[in-house]
Amino acid sequence: MTAMSSVSIKTTIAAKPEFKFGKNKVSANNVNVFYGDKHALKDVTVNIPEKAVMAFIGPSGCGKSTFLRCLNRMNDTIPIAKVTGKVEIDNQDIYDKALDVVQLRARVGMVFQKPNPFPKSIYENIAYGPKIHGLAASKSDLNEIVEASLKKAGLWDEVKDRLSDSGTGLSGGQQQRLCIARAIAVSPEIILMDEPCSALDPIATARIEELIDELRENFTIVIVTHSMQQAARVSQRTAFFHLGVLVEEGTTDTIFTNPNDSRTQDYITGRFG
Repeated sequence: MTAMSSVSIKTTIAAKPEFKFGKNKVSANNVNVFYGDKHALKDVTVNIPEKAVMAFIGPSGCGKSTFLRCLNRMNDTIPIAKVTGKVEIDNQDIYDKALDVVQLRARVGMVFQKPNPFPKSIYENIAYGPKIHGLAASKSDLNEIVEASLKKAGLWDEVKDRLSDSGTGLSGGQQQRLCIARAIAVSPEIILMDEPCSALDPIATARIEELIDELRENFTIVIVTHSMQQAARVSQRTAFFHLGVLVEEGTTDTIFTNPNDSRTQDYITGRFG
């Protein structure tokens, strides 16, 4: 990272208001992930606070997205994946065999790197989840959920007159906000975001970052990002991963201005990664 960007991160952090953390929403203990013979994630232990944004940073292939996928059991969809250790949400073990994974994924929404709206209307993109989870008793209930979700995602004013148009016809930034609205529509408690801005231009990225800041008041958000400036702007806590290991985590302020581990310092100052 250049000296200029290092200065801008410190300026960003200095300008942020002080944040008071609440209770932990997610607790992970000694989480390991294996893909066949590959030990992809090693003994990760971390707490994620409620109604805050936690950023995962680190070089490509370091385990950030692998760990993110542990939080809604997306690794279950990979036949050669094996997860050990414990992940709890509100003190409930999400790897308990009696747990309904469909319900878990309603509680823990996910937004991917590339916007992936369904090839359906804007309205149906939002209505799909509430319908399959039985969250709307009537058409008017469904209309309310769709409107409220699009408003929370900052998209309502742009699409309210064309809800029957295809979601895939929106711009990239609008599509990503549609995907965020789709995640919100089933009233999750946690939203996972895997590099949600990497395919977007700077203006669309700024909109998503503003949105993340607003959503934090009602949701716990975990974001994987390659952009350290983005992590500094949007998060209150940051975890640094390297080679499948969680090197350190702490307040975003501490990680970026006074990290404990030399590997974190080296990554943040651009010496490797």
